[in-house]
Amino acid sequence: MTSPCCDRRRFLHASALTAGSAALLTACGTDESPEPATPTRAEGGSWTEVMPLADLEVGASSTAEIGETQLLLHRSDEDTVHAFSAVCTHEGCAVGTEPERFACPCHGSIFNLETGAAEGGPARDPLTRYPAEIDGEAIRVQA
Repeated sequence: MTSPCCDRRRFLHASALTAGSAALLTACGTDESPEPATPTRAEGGSWTEVMPLADLEVGASSTAEIGETQLLLHRSDEDTVHAFSAVCTHEGCAVGTEPERFACPCHGSIFNLETGAAEGGPARDPLTRYPAEIDGEAIRVQA
C-alpha cells in the first residue's frame, strides 16, 4: 500500500521550485511598493447617530458602538470625522485610542488616526473604514 504523502526528496524539490518562482516574481516588481488601500465598509448600511458632536472635540479620538460593531472615531477638524473598526487587523484584538494614534494593546500595532493605515507593529493591513459624517449637532456612522 502506498502512502498519499510524498517522500522527503520530492517535497524538498517542490519547495525549492516554489521558492525560486516566488523570488523571480518578486524581482519583476518595481522598487516602489504601493500604499495599501484602506478597506471601506460597503455603502448601503443605515446611518446611525453614535454621539453628540460636542462629545468629540477637534483633534480628539473616542470609541463608539453600533450593535455588536465596535468603532474608533477621530475628529480631525471642525467638519471631518473618521470612523474605523476597532478590530486589529493582526489578530483581532480590540484597538484603543491614544492621543496621537490608535493602538492595539495585544501585540503593539499602531494605526493612523485619519487613514487607519498600519504604521507599526505586526499589523500590515489598515483598519476597516466606515463612512462617517457630522450632521448638525451629531456624529453619524454608516454601518
